[in-house]
Amino acid sequence: MASTGIMAAQGSAPMQHASASLYVGDLAPDVTEALLFEIFNAVGPVASIRVCRDAVTRRSLGYAYVNFHNVSDAERALDTMNFISIRGKPCRIMWSQRDPSLRKSGLGNVFVKNLDKSIDHKTLYDTFSMFGNILSCKVAMDEKGQTRGYGFVHYALVDSAEKAIQKVNGMVIAKKTVTVAQFIPKEQRQVGPRRFTNVYIQRFPKSWSEERLTTAFSECGTIDSSFLARDSTGASKQFGFCNFPNPEEAALAVESFNGREMEGHTLYVTRAMKKEERLKFLKEKYEKIKHERQKQFAGVNLYVKYLDDKIDDERLKAEFEKFGTITSAKVMRDASGRSRGFGFVCFETTEQSTKAMAEMNSSIIEGKPLYVALAQRKEQRAATLQKEYNERNWQQDRRKQTGGPAGAGGPRSGPPGPGGRGRGMRPQMNFPPGGYQMYGQQGQFNPRQQMGYVQPQMRGQWPPQNMARTPMMPGSFPPQQRMGYPPAQGMPPSMGNMGGQQNMGPPQTRPGAQPPQRPAPRGPAGVPNQPAPPMAMPPRSLPAAARPQPPTMQPNVSQPLTSEMLNAANASQQKQMIGERIFPKIQSREPKLAGKITGMLLEMDNMELLHLLENETALMEKINEALSVLNSHQTSGATAEPAE
Repeated sequence: MASTGIMAAQGSAPMQHASASLYVGDLAPDVTEALLFEIFNAVGPVASIRVCRDAVTRRSLGYAYVNFHNVSDAERALDTMNFISIRGKPCRIMWSQRDPSLRKSGLGNVFVKNLDKSIDHKTLYDTFSMFGNILSCKVAMDEKGQTRGYGFVHYALVDSAEKAIQKVNGMVIAKKTVTVAQFIPKEQRQVGPRRFTNVYIQRFPKSWSEERLTTAFSECGTIDSSFLARDSTGASKQFGFCNFPNPEEAALAVESFNGREMEGHTLYVTRAMKKEERLKFLKEKYEKIKHERQKQFAGVNLYVKYLDDKIDDERLKAEFEKFGTITSAKVMRDASGRSRGFGFVCFETTEQSTKAMAEMNSSIIEGKPLYVALAQRKEQRAATLQKEYNERNWQQDRRKQTGGPAGAGGPRSGPPGPGGRGRGMRPQMNFPPGGYQMYGQQGQFNPRQQMGYVQPQMRGQWPPQNMARTPMMPGSFPPQQRMGYPPAQGMPPSMGNMGGQQNMGPPQTRPGAQPPQRPAPRGPAGVPNQPAPPMAMPPRSLPAAARPQPPTMQPNVSQPLTSEMLNAANASQQKQMIGERIFPKIQSREPKLAGKITGMLLEMDNMELLHLLENETALMEKINEALSVLNSHQTSGATAEPAE
């Protein structure tokens, strides 16, 4: 269809498409903004692309919006790229309708049924495009990608839809006579009670035969056929079907027998549904129940872990009931009945749960510090972990690209947002010394971190180039001390952090020998500058943080770490002490990923990390969680690569 034809048809359409925005549907789950940008940018300059995703799981919903700078480019993309295959699935492109009233009204929408299996989206579009401008065209597909035998064609004008109904209804397409009619919304089709003849029966006694089933339901009317499901051994599966020739008798059977007690069993009788319809019905039913349960227990249900094996439901309830009325308390157990180390406590009000969470978190019960937080769904926890890992991984990549700390590189240093554009200034994340700065990609310790050095968090490269070349004069202090930075802890003041080298004052020379000469720094025009006089500041004039500290002993990693030892150290030293002890344990399990896993675990609370040091089982569980996050990230990164 030519672009001029589109514009002419849309001139009388109820809505002008001047926004140059396209809707792209039927996308594979692994289609990303980068892949769509590469595909659609070949037609014309793309302004932005957004793949719509689930708010919790961040999985693709199967459709996206592509915004062009020019309307003509959008028209060209609609003409030439509709129904092209992306990741093995033909995409469906239409103009983006901001107002949903046009879609929901049903005006100009045509329903086509009895389609042959060979009819796809493009064939249906080509067949009906001769009657007018088509806004959307789709053949209904099942979960396996097979056609359901019907489809929809939405015209921009009602006259085009009426013309298609008159010309195509009753025609033979691919050896099948198709039926074309005006589309009727679902709520209008189901006016009055739904008529059916087939009845589904479940939960009747296992001793019932097909004859007994027919005899029981014959009191509602004549049954022309019945079926009893059996397994491979011939035993009854306790469900079957009865078909009535009269829909009124079938409705009477459902009304009379559903919930009736017969021979000690409560029957379940309802209208027979197809498999797809039944799965959809059950999914909606359970989602509704889950949503109501979450709404009911939002903010009052607490998740408690690091429970001792001795703690049962009654003990857990007794520990928390001082904060308010508890509606339920349960310790989760495995198949053998052994405690899994966590449980749930549900209060009546949000105020009670908030108070319990604040006071019971990190409290000691049976020698273990508890972890208490609001209960979350599994999908929410997985999405949170995935988001945190993506943030850390992005910062690591940014540090490698810029040659400095993450965040350097200008105001557009945030992670890429929709369409590959930056999201503006990203808040700088200062990892503790026990985090990724301590552990490298290969899981090796940084010796400067082991000696107690804490790298200052600055934007850009440290040390600066001009400061790195400043000569150390006798009696002077390292550059970071002259700028107000504290000296490295556990190191004499003469051991600066100048690239990891040690400046031990003036070089020792033999009697009568000339001291080594340093090349004089040169100015912009190549003229030697005068050397700066030595800055011999008295130690007393320095602030307390910059005074030389006596050398300290290296920590004893083999010594068990206690909460008293952590309380005696500052926040950065606490992560250092925990990291030195937890890293060898992780390295013995995962030598290649020990550095990354250690950095991820060190983001946890210190009391939780102490528990991991004491409990090998809990540590292995955390390692498995971290590995699952890493594997899912690697898998998503591999599938997001566009095809060559």
